[in-house]
Amino acid sequence: MEARTGVARALSKLGYCSRSRAEELVRSGRVRVEGQVVRDPERPVLPGRTVIEVGGLQVRAGERIYLMLNKPRGLVTSASDDKGRDTIYSLLPVDLPWVGPVGRLDKASEGLLLMTNDSRWAAQITAPESHVSKTYHVQIGAVARPEMLRSLASGVRGDDGELLRVRSVSIVRSGAKNSWLEIVLDEGKNRQIRRIIDGLGIEVLRLIRIGIGPLQLGSLGKGKWRELNRGEIRSVQGAGHQGPISPH
Repeated sequence: MEARTGVARALSKLGYCSRSRAEELVRSGRVRVEGQVVRDPERPVLPGRTVIEVGGLQVRAGERIYLMLNKPRGLVTSASDDKGRDTIYSLLPVDLPWVGPVGRLDKASEGLLLMTNDSRWAAQITAPESHVSKTYHVQIGAVARPEMLRSLASGVRGDDGELLRVRSVSIVRSGAKNSWLEIVLDEGKNRQIRRIIDGLGIEVLRLIRIGIGPLQLGSLGKGKWRELNRGEIRSVQGAGHQGPISPH
């Protein structure tokens, strides 16, 4: 038997908008369920079977969209920003159906960002138990030493006392005053790399995500996007792993 879910979540699962936006629409009285205005985002419905209308138009499951975006530094990963900052949506066509980010990159971070209107696919990638790896190139304001790599792998306490680890770390290249590291994570804690590097008293100069599971940013230009093909869509699912990897 198909499970019921709240109407706001149903709108998100149908690919109409983000869940937070759906909650706003419901509370504003713009959503009808079986012809009746509802204002409770948790009003139970059967996605795909219950008639849901927004602004008088019935919402139906739309075409699934899966994108890869090369996020530039300085953009916020959200649909709108209360401080008026530019967002990643300024890079997308205005006539593109709604898509939401799969995970986040903070304003100062760059690189690979997946976007989709398939909430189930997104959840399979971001769920903590999935352990889908994320690969980053990180420029730090120090010359990397072997003991630093060992500390990153064994764990560093953040300001809040939480123990933060990386899955693996290696040196890409080093200069006289700074280094580039390749860091792989398999968990999605907020600002994890910045917090762990800060915990060593070292400054993060640049942070670029170059891979999510088997998907690689490759030659995609900064600020550009492309659709994923079917093989890529399938490949990132179930791309998790078990067990830590030592620094190399």
